Amino acid sequence: MKRMMQRQGQVDREGQPVRREPPTRAAQRQTKERVKAGEFVRQVRAELRKVAWPTRREVIHYSTIVLIALLLLTALIFALDLVFGKGVIWLFET
Repeated sequence: MKRMMQRQGQVDREGQPVRREPPTRAAQRQTKERVKAGEFVRQVRAELRKVAWPTRREVIHYSTIVLIALLLLTALIFALDLVFGKGVIWLFET
């Protein structure tokens, strides 16, 4: 247990607790560097240039696949709802 606590920095070699001072607000502010609006826009544009954008054909192909899957799942849910609804009505009528 002592070795684990030493690795975690909770105790020193003699087993005495290590006191850590919480960082001050000034130290926390120094680590977060603000970027001006113009620099932010330049960084965003640079990152967007690195993106592998899909071609028009790929977008059409993927959109078609999504629409077909949507229609199939909608039909499946409708059919299950109809079957279970009829089954519940049949159970309560008898």
